Amino acid sequence: MKFFEKVSRWYFSKNALPYWCILAMDCAIVFFTCLVSYYILNGGDAVANHFWRLCADSLLTALVFAVFFKIFHTYSGVVRYSSFVDLWRIGVACLCGTLTMVFCVIVIRISGVSSVHFILRSFVGMFLVGVMSAMLMVVARVVVKTLYDVFRINENSKTAFVYGIKTGGIGIAKAIRNADPVKFVLKGFIAPDDSGYVDWLMGVKVYKDDDKLIDAIVKNRIQAIIVSPLQASHFTQREELVNELIAKGVHIEVVGETEEWDGKSDLKAETIRPVKIEDLLPRDTIEVDMEKIGALLSDKVVLITGAAGSIGSEMVRQVASYKPKKLILVDQAETPMHDVRLMMARKYAYVDCDTIVTSITNAERMEAIFRNNTPDYVFHAAAYKHVPMMEDNPSEAIQNNVRGTRIIADLAVKYGTKKFVMISTDKAVNPTNVMGCSKRICEIYCQSLNQAIVEGKVQGVTQFVTTRFGNVLGSNGSVIPIFREQIAKGGPITVTHPDIIRFFMLISEACKLVLEAGTMGNGGEIFVFDMGKPVKIVDLARRMIKLSGAKNIEIQFTGLRDGEKLYEEVLSDKENSVPTIHPKIMVAKVREYDYADACANEDRLLEASYSFDDMAVVKVMKEIVPEFRSQVSKYQVLDK
Repeated sequence: MKFFEKVSRWYFSKNALPYWCILAMDCAIVFFTCLVSYYILNGGDAVANHFWRLCADSLLTALVFAVFFKIFHTYSGVVRYSSFVDLWRIGVACLCGTLTMVFCVIVIRISGVSSVHFILRSFVGMFLVGVMSAMLMVVARVVVKTLYDVFRINENSKTAFVYGIKTGGIGIAKAIRNADPVKFVLKGFIAPDDSGYVDWLMGVKVYKDDDKLIDAIVKNRIQAIIVSPLQASHFTQREELVNELIAKGVHIEVVGETEEWDGKSDLKAETIRPVKIEDLLPRDTIEVDMEKIGALLSDKVVLITGAAGSIGSEMVRQVASYKPKKLILVDQAETPMHDVRLMMARKYAYVDCDTIVTSITNAERMEAIFRNNTPDYVFHAAAYKHVPMMEDNPSEAIQNNVRGTRIIADLAVKYGTKKFVMISTDKAVNPTNVMGCSKRICEIYCQSLNQAIVEGKVQGVTQFVTTRFGNVLGSNGSVIPIFREQIAKGGPITVTHPDIIRFFMLISEACKLVLEAGTMGNGGEIFVFDMGKPVKIVDLARRMIKLSGAKNIEIQFTGLRDGEKLYEEVLSDKENSVPTIHPKIMVAKVREYDYADACANEDRLLEASYSFDDMAVVKVMKEIVPEFRSQVSKYQVLDK
């Protein structure tokens, strides 16, 4: 028995049988069915008496069938990957072979060589040969495919359910069955809802996503759940199910970058990877009118500041896909900018692109860039953004964020830019830290400049649009990579406060909404994104620990950092919002500032920043933005 298993494993480990072997096997089946058919019709004695003549006739029949096997390529595929199309070819080939032999029998009858009784028996015999040959050829392929699947399974193969029964789920099931080596063994499907529900699919049972699902997972000893990307949004909403799967040690697997696979095109099993915590954060799928955005940016000159940052670099990728006339990318970080340069050369070589290393505060350099390129659209993502760093360096926050934004905005007006999209933050709402307040001052300037253009106080055509959103997953300094690194080191995970919550969004989703807002904005709007459900950071940490499989990882609470608040807001108390045509984008109704006052305030603030007196700088910021109330900060004394 062990010898047979070793031989079988060796045989089925081969890539594929040679075509001549499959053809020989099919011809042998035809030869055998001829003998069996004659035996059924005439008995064993007749077979014994006419054995050699019968062998010759059977060989001739096999050769006739072989001609049609050749015509219909029944042997050219890999047996273990046989599909319905291959089985259809077998049936047609056997039918043609049968009809050809029947025709030969008719010719023999017309020639008067044989009796009517012989002709009728020959008809029946050829019918049996055709039917049995087709059936045995199909059975042979099923057996080979089954044995191949059985002997490829090893100790590393995981039993799995596929979450999703429609196109995406079927694509995943086919991919894991055809994978070599076998990483997953398909044991069933999970139907997220009742639409299109069936009991069986691809030979395995379909289970409903209900209260009995966990029992079915335990009963079948399932080790992994593979989630169809078309069901990812629904799956993440099933927090109770996700928590139970994690608690029971069931691996959750997803398809690579889920937003890139349509569920229909061929999928490679290698793209299936263990789920990341980012994949499990509850959020709805965001739909964006990409055709409208493409029409807007195609054949236009686009300038992106902060192009080497996490948001900026994703903006570069998305804008480049629309084939702009030219991309001008600006950032002061040399090494990350070099990475962007290489990425553009590798993926978007067809786009005319300048990668420029400079600061947005370098007014002379920025003016030369605008003068030489006259961009149609500006996406302003450059900013100092780390809260604790800016709390210690308010002068730099003003000189980079506030002065840099003013330089870019003024140049956009001067050189006729059509639209200026500033990327702000939810920390600008009721700011509690220097960074958030600096971004609110940037918002005020852009909005007041837009209003001045509308009123004719400033000559220009530029429309200024601001976008606000919260934390983006995977961005530089994001809490998730920090937690991941702490887990890898054996802990502890540090969380500032047990009650702190944050909104999260994928970088790609945030950038799509920025582009969408840019297309719908008419100037002066502050667009607010629906960030979905807030996430408690301590719960995020606990889930990451469970997903990692690590043991004895502690969570330590370190206290709120300077300028940090327990929760982020999207709109301040004195603001409300108005819906837009996009369900995930709203327009914030904010107080308006006179352009002259905004300029005077910024001049006064910039002058204070050159004193590098932290208290003096923040004092002016609080005068400009009265709702700025410091938290866990030395600047709280200024609020009394």
